[in-house]
Amino acid sequence: MLKIFKKVFGTKYDRDVKEYTPIVDSINEYFTSYENISNDDLRNKTAEFKERIKTYLSEIDAELSELEERSSAEEDLDAKEEIYGEIDKLTEDRDKYLEEILKEILPEAFAVVKETARRFKDNSEIVVTATDHDRDLAATSEYVTIKGDQAIWKNSWLAAGGEITWNMMHYDVQLIGGMVLHDGKIAEMATGEGKTLVATLPAYLNGLSGGGVHVVTVNNYLARRDQEWVGPIFEFLFLSVDCIDKYKPHTEERMKAYRKDIVY
Repeated sequence: MLKIFKKVFGTKYDRDVKEYTPIVDSINEYFTSYENISNDDLRNKTAEFKERIKTYLSEIDAELSELEERSSAEEDLDAKEEIYGEIDKLTEDRDKYLEEILKEILPEAFAVVKETARRFKDNSEIVVTATDHDRDLAATSEYVTIKGDQAIWKNSWLAAGGEITWNMMHYDVQLIGGMVLHDGKIAEMATGEGKTLVATLPAYLNGLSGGGVHVVTVNNYLARRDQEWVGPIFEFLFLSVDCIDKYKPHTEERMKAYRKDIVY
């Protein structure tokens, strides 16, 4: 009976792949369309996505701001408690709205990360218009240099104590893995199937929200290695990234790391 059921309805894996395949196709369509845009236009997609999120949430954020102002001004404890209840309910609604806009942006955002990975794989140097973000990174990182009004990004940097040259780009199975993680599910992948690369997709997407994203690994070594390995990809796209395991607990450096867009 179980075999007949699987034949008719397919396995859970089959149904999941069927659900995600149209989105994979959409991601790859955006990826193809991004191949010919400039490096500046590619990385500026981050600002575009953030603005779309801000606009989508503007109404509910205005309501939350008004409630927070009322709670600060209210002196009656019972009334203040009632306002706090409204804030909690509205915050839950905001999370749902945020999820809606992230779902809408997902194919474009995943494609931006994939195209960025491709450019780093295919080019030893990527030249962009220098920004304050680039200049700050150039002061502490060897993989970014400033020449006049240009920033030059190298595709080689130090990770886990040795130099690596970026040579990865997302395959369809990794795009599916990224969507599975974004949906709050578990994606099981064997050694060598690119878990570190998969994580860049939902990390970037959720990093756009400004609420902070935590990427958790099984030990401190892997947390440091993964952050150093993929960090420049996020930084190229104007997101900040750090690993808290590089710093002692309760230090200012660790607190700063927690405030990054993406935290390993």
